[in-house]
Amino acid sequence: MAYIPRLKEEYKSRVISALTEEFGYKNVMQVPKLEKIVISRGVGAAVSDKKLIDYAVEELTKITGQKAVPTISKKDVASFKLRKGMPIGAKVTLRGERMYEFLDRLITSSLPRVRDFSGIKSTGFDGRGNYNLGVLEQIIFPEIDIDKVNKIAGMDITFVTSANTDKEAKSLLAQLGLPFKKN
Repeated sequence: MAYIPRLKEEYKSRVISALTEEFGYKNVMQVPKLEKIVISRGVGAAVSDKKLIDYAVEELTKITGQKAVPTISKKDVASFKLRKGMPIGAKVTLRGERMYEFLDRLITSSLPRVRDFSGIKSTGFDGRGNYNLGVLEQIIFPEIDIDKVNKIAGMDITFVTSANTDKEAKSLLAQLGLPFKKN
């Protein structure tokens, strides 16, 4: 028997029926679902030190369990001494099983390790059903060894859903277990 992540199982068994009840969907295919999670990290100092990109790629690979890729600048910016085609960050796009596994680890072990954590802000929605979350320190992830970190850096986590509105997307993410702040 094939392995099915806990959150994927929970989505199929509980979340679909809860969202259908809340929004009155006529068809199961109308229920919004999590399509992908993109974790990205900008490394501004990489203009002068190329090794920083390798560190960022290595850390994102450890955190997600999937190989990260360096991101390339699209245009020249003279004030930042940046040329077109230079690596300036790293990103990973997670789908399927790995996406649910990462989300499970984020909710159960990483977010509770944030200092003074009282929930995530519900202001990160973009109007099309996607949610952006900023993490200030990569050391909240248990995969990162604090002794081997050369510089504390943050990252952006984007949850891309098939929801049409922010209300549907927030309801979906809350049902999956993201701890939103109570207003």
